Amino acid sequence: MSKDVIIAAEKLFLGYKREEPVIKNASFQIREKEFVFISGPSGSGKSTLLRSLYGGMSLYGGVLEILGIDMQNPNEQDIEELRRHIGIIFQDYKLIKDWNVERNIMLPMIINGYSKELCRSQTAKLLNHIKLSHKANNYPLELSGGEQQRVAMARALAHNPIMILADEPTGNLDDQSSDIIWNLLKGANEQLGICVLVVTHAHKIPNLGVGMLCRQLHIDKGGIYEVS
Repeated sequence: MSKDVIIAAEKLFLGYKREEPVIKNASFQIREKEFVFISGPSGSGKSTLLRSLYGGMSLYGGVLEILGIDMQNPNEQDIEELRRHIGIIFQDYKLIKDWNVERNIMLPMIINGYSKELCRSQTAKLLNHIKLSHKANNYPLELSGGEQQRVAMARALAHNPIMILADEPTGNLDDQSSDIIWNLLKGANEQLGICVLVVTHAHKIPNLGVGMLCRQLHIDKGGIYEVS
């Protein structure tokens, strides 16, 4: 695997029943600092693939290496190490309802052992970045869907990840909120050099603006194909 490749899959099989794999014999590579869309219809295996990229499911066959970690039989330490370098944005946000916005954003920093001072300063910067400083003490259920997704975005960025995985990040949002999320993801990629992988049900990927180079991997009948 070359130095800049952070995900390498070869003849990969994934699924929930060994005899009925969802992803079949798939091979692909993703390099650092890329912006990649993973498209396909409902049930094609997009979320299954995404889960495998943060250690959320086991392989049935083939090779999957992520950030230098062999995902064939990873141990608990391997998974912990992997997740130190990955930010995840879930479609349903997965914010902790009993924690306020500030503490939700701090979660990955708390897990990674950041000091209280660093947690607070980093969170303040991120709240300003997503324009929600005035809602630091609010709770998730007091926010709109768009605001909750912005908090989820800030949480994904909090621990300075190498890669962000986003599962249908704008699927439940109106156009204005969607534009904010796309701009945040674009900024993370262009300004911070974070590799961004976005799962989308749309076959045609969004236009993120002039000069934005994106790749598209499409899942069809279990295979993963590059779309030119």
